[in-house]
Amino acid sequence: MALTMAVTSQVFVLADAATASVAAGKQTQQAVHPLAGAAVSTQSASANKALATKNRIYRTGRLTDVNCSPGALPSGSTSAYKRFLTRVTNCLNKAWGAQFRKARLPFSKPRLRIITRKVNTPCGRWSTGADGYYCSSNRTMYMLITKKQLRQPFPLGIARLMAHEYGHHVQQTSKIWSYYWTARNSAGRSQRLALSRRSELQAECFSGAFMSTLRDGSQFSDQQWDYTVDWFRKNGAKAWPQNDHGRGPTQAAWMTRGYNSGAPGSCNTWAASARSTT
Repeated sequence: MALTMAVTSQVFVLADAATASVAAGKQTQQAVHPLAGAAVSTQSASANKALATKNRIYRTGRLTDVNCSPGALPSGSTSAYKRFLTRVTNCLNKAWGAQFRKARLPFSKPRLRIITRKVNTPCGRWSTGADGYYCSSNRTMYMLITKKQLRQPFPLGIARLMAHEYGHHVQQTSKIWSYYWTARNSAGRSQRLALSRRSELQAECFSGAFMSTLRDGSQFSDQQWDYTVDWFRKNGAKAWPQNDHGRGPTQAAWMTRGYNSGAPGSCNTWAASARSTT
């Protein structure tokens, strides 16, 4: 995750979605703008830490299976692509809305904005190479439909990308990011990288938990899932000049952890050892 502090007001740029077919691997990039425009908290990081390490969302059990069926995604159809993105978002809203109710936490849905060209947002300029991102200033997930994706869409990769972005919305809405922001504000460079890894790895784990609700075989095959995890293991860290997302094997491990458990409680990277979030 490339961090550009002054120019983009705490903008995080990342590329971590495998939109790969089983035959060939391709990478979909996304940008996360979690805190741009947010007010700096005056609380100490220690006062906020329990929001991240002991959040109520961890005690909600397995993610609710909402019988998500986003449907087919044929190549070359912008309308089908938009319909797929909208349906996956609706599934995410239902699944995570149920978890927030279990946790007795207030919940609000993110906005979804589907675009076919790069746009500027309240969080700053569109990041080079990005195909989607979450901006916390207006709590919006932006998804870019490119010609390349239209030619060869990969539903599993696209759904996983959206689930990762939605994972950042979960962090924002549950106030996990309240700790993250406060801690980052007083951290040095190496600690900021460590905090970034915990945030990104948790979002990846949350995405795995959601994807586990689709594992009945009708949405994607075991072979496709195994391929995607292996892609992250081998390539997940290659795009970044600094270790702000975690090593490829670490990304794959947290993705697998969420997928195997199906529970947000398995995704508590904030209480995990530094060794497991490298």
